[in-house]
Amino acid sequence: MLNTTKIPLLALVLAGSLTVATSHAQTAGGIARVNGVSIPQSRLELLLKVNAAQGQPDTPDVRNRMRDALITREVISQEAVKKGLDKSTEVISQLDLQRQEALVNAFVQDYIQSHPLSDDALRKEYERQKTQIGDKEYKARHILVKEEAEAKQIIAQLKQGALFDKIAAEKSEDQGSKAQGGDLGWSAPGRYVPPFAAALKKLKKGQLTDPAVQSQFGWHVIRLDDERPFKTPGFEEVKPQLQQNLQRQAIDKVIGDLRAKAKID
Repeated sequence: MLNTTKIPLLALVLAGSLTVATSHAQTAGGIARVNGVSIPQSRLELLLKVNAAQGQPDTPDVRNRMRDALITREVISQEAVKKGLDKSTEVISQLDLQRQEALVNAFVQDYIQSHPLSDDALRKEYERQKTQIGDKEYKARHILVKEEAEAKQIIAQLKQGALFDKIAAEKSEDQGSKAQGGDLGWSAPGRYVPPFAAALKKLKKGQLTDPAVQSQFGWHVIRLDDERPFKTPGFEEVKPQLQQNLQRQAIDKVIGDLRAKAKID
């Protein structure tokens, strides 16, 4: 699930560093009154909800600390208003952004709740990915360069006995693998971009791609070091991740449709 509830951490900081001497008796319709202003119970419940999502228990001690933090926030907020800080352009912009963020989060949460994913949809996506990944995984190295001509020169050097890892460390544009001599570790081909995956599956152990393979990232010189059978994780094991990915895709599409319909000058 998407994390759609965000609360400033000031309350937690204040709870640990400041203590307000107040009665812990509940007030009608709220948790306390500060200079006649009632602090609603809903604020406390929202903070407790965030805490629970982070694995923290709901205990009387936690509630007392949260209550004191909310009281401290109210005291400071009232003083800031007295000083006219609520009229500051920066503060107004911050409040506006926080309001928008709350509305965006509420929209996302509402969409997730009103468009639940069925097990059938999740299983269909599982089977699609299972087919795409295949039943083998490969241990490969690659050297990524920007120009085809340079890739051709590298292939020629490798065929003449040059060390793959040395050239990768010197010339590869892939910052994630160059320090390891271009080593990509074990991975199923479905986790690579399609041109790379297609070329990888055609290689035999120890073989280089010739010619180099072009993708949106540049030109790849790929060497297959080894291969082994791959067992796809079971449906129940990957179900939460499938659900999260499909929800994100659906929300991205809804947002894209809204932007397409909006009049943006």
